[in-house]
Amino acid sequence: MKRITIAGIPVDGLTMGNTIDLIDKSIEENKPIHHVVINAAKVVNAQKDFALKESIVNCDIINADGQSIVWAAAFLNHPLPERVTGIDLMGKLIKLASERQYKVFFLGARQEIVKKVADIYSNLYGEDIIAGYRNGYFSRCEEESIARQIADSGAKMLFVAISSPRKEIFLNTYKEIIHTPFIMGVGGSFDVVAGFVKRAPKWMQNSGLEWLYRTMQEPRRMWKRYLIGNSKFIYLIFKEKMKQLAKGSHRDVNPVKSLKEKFQG
Repeated sequence: MKRITIAGIPVDGLTMGNTIDLIDKSIEENKPIHHVVINAAKVVNAQKDFALKESIVNCDIINADGQSIVWAAAFLNHPLPERVTGIDLMGKLIKLASERQYKVFFLGARQEIVKKVADIYSNLYGEDIIAGYRNGYFSRCEEESIARQIADSGAKMLFVAISSPRKEIFLNTYKEIIHTPFIMGVGGSFDVVAGFVKRAPKWMQNSGLEWLYRTMQEPRRMWKRYLIGNSKFIYLIFKEKMKQLAKGSHRDVNPVKSLKEKFQG
């Protein structure tokens, strides 16, 4: 598969269908696969957070969750086929799990939210699909025991809804203990599935305006995060574009110089 980099962060040129096929095959062959999605905020934070960057780079599949990543890739002349959102991928994979008779474990969010998520998918696909669930409020000293709990559950898929960068670092640190064939961080997806948070309308998703919709829902908490984060992301992308142009200009000069030297010699 084609892998590009944006501001030093890798991302795979995969469609939703490609991603699901790779995951399905890996689970069938019992080959553990670690998945992550990236957006503008994650790219910005990974510039200074080494543990976060390492946890992203170590993943087997890295999808573009944010529309900003797709736009940036095109701007940098490395177009991606499409956006693959974490919440949509999770829904399709849970449907796949029911078809393949795989069990799923949910970790994260408040207890009433994660329980509701488990109940919703139990009603959709039957109780047998649930390997277990647990809220995301635990201390560092509990992490290893929780990883072992997941490993003992018999789950084939693990979805972790804990804020970044903790979920990425948790999965990267304990994936050898968890040893579940497929593991994935899904951010705030449990809140949306459970109906505690509304997702942006489709036209806003397609226009890359989900951040604006989220800010409208929680203006005091979100406006500063998105204003600063998006500005830093735009700066990183323009900085990378300038490097591209400088390198391209250098390459254009070299062949002419070499040709001139050849004839002069």
